[in-house]
Amino acid sequence: MSNRPIYLDNHATTPLDERVLAAMLPYFTEHFGNPASINHLYGWEAEAAVKQARQILADAINATPEEIVFTSGATEANNLAIKGIAETYFQKGRHVITLQTEHNAVLDPCHYLESLGFEVTYLPIQKDGIVDLTELEKAFRPDTILVSVMAANNEIGVLQPLAEIGTICREHQTLFHTDAAQAIGKIPLDVEAMKIDLMSLTAHKIYGPKGIGALYVRRRNPRVKLAPQLHGGGHERGMRSGTLYTPQIVGFAKAVELGISEMDSETERLTALRQRLWENLGPIGPIFLNGHPTQRLPGNLSISVEGVDGSALGLGLQPVVAVSSGSACTSAKTAPSHVLMALGLSEQLAYASIRFGIGRFNTADEIDKVADRAIATIKSLRKQAIR
Repeated sequence: MSNRPIYLDNHATTPLDERVLAAMLPYFTEHFGNPASINHLYGWEAEAAVKQARQILADAINATPEEIVFTSGATEANNLAIKGIAETYFQKGRHVITLQTEHNAVLDPCHYLESLGFEVTYLPIQKDGIVDLTELEKAFRPDTILVSVMAANNEIGVLQPLAEIGTICREHQTLFHTDAAQAIGKIPLDVEAMKIDLMSLTAHKIYGPKGIGALYVRRRNPRVKLAPQLHGGGHERGMRSGTLYTPQIVGFAKAVELGISEMDSETERLTALRQRLWENLGPIGPIFLNGHPTQRLPGNLSISVEGVDGSALGLGLQPVVAVSSGSACTSAKTAPSHVLMALGLSEQLAYASIRFGIGRFNTADEIDKVADRAIATIKSLRKQAIR
C-alpha cells in the first residue's frame, strides 16, 4: 500500500496513463527514426506515426491534419499564436482583446506586445468567472486583430462560451484564439462550430507526456497567416522549426484519443466526485465556491475558506493530500491570485483559496479521506487564529 499523498492537483499536471506509455515505448527504441528522414524505413515509420497522431488530434477538434502544428507545449503555442499574429497583421491593426483571468502564458505575451507599441484590452469577468459578451462586443475597435480567451480556466475551472465569442469575432472579422490546454479531452471542442481560428493544446493535462503540445491554425475561411517564432529548418509548414519528438507526439495523440472516447463517462464520474467533496466540506463552513457552479471543468473544485490561509491549509493537508492553492505556474508567488481577485474576492479570501483538481485515478474513498483531513485542518487553523 502506498504512503504517498492522495493526488488532487490534476490541473497542474496528470500522471502518465499506462496505455499512453505503452503506445510511446516502441518509438524510443525500435522505431526511433527522424520523421523528416524520408529516404529509409526508420524515417518512414516515424513519419507514419506523426501523420496518424496529427489526424487523431485534428479529428478531436474537427480540424484537418494540415492545421495541426506541433510545439513543446501550450505555453509555446500561446506565444506562437499571439506573437505570430501580431507580427503578421500589425499593418492591419495593433489592438488585442483578452481577459484579466487568462493564464500568464497569454498575459505575458500580451504585455510583451504592449512594449512594442500594441494596445491590449484586458476585459474584466463577471462574479461567476464568465466574460460579459456585451462588454466584449463593446471592446472591439477597427484596429482589433485578435481576441484571446481561454476555454477552461486553470484555477477556477470556469468554461467560457466559445461559440458565442467566435460568432462575435467573425462579425467583426477578427481572429479568435483560445488556450484549450485544460479543455482538450475533457469537454467537446469543435473549431468549426465555435468559429475558432487558433487553439493551443498540451498533453500533460490529460494523462499524456510533458513537453509536447500543438497549435491549431485555421487554413480556410479565413486562412490564418502566422509569423514563425522559431527558425531553422522549415518544419511544420514553416511555422515551427525543430525535429519532431515522435514518442511524445504519439503519446499526445493516444492521450487525446482516450480522453475523447471516455469523455462522457468520465464527465459523469468526476462531476459526482466533485459534488461529493463539496457536500462533505459543507459542515465546516463558511466556505465559498469560486466560479460558476456548473459551467466548469468536471474535476475542478476551487474554494475559499473563511478564517484560514490557503497556503497554510495546503501544508496542513500534507502528507495526506497533494493539492494547490492556485495555478502551479504562479503558486510560488506571494501576491494573491489574479484570477480570484478578478472575481471580486477580498485579498483575505483570495489568500484563503484552495484548488482541488480531481482526476482519472481518484476514487470516492480518496475524496472522503481528503474531506476528513481538510475539515480537521481547517478546525485546527481557525483555533490557532483565535489564540
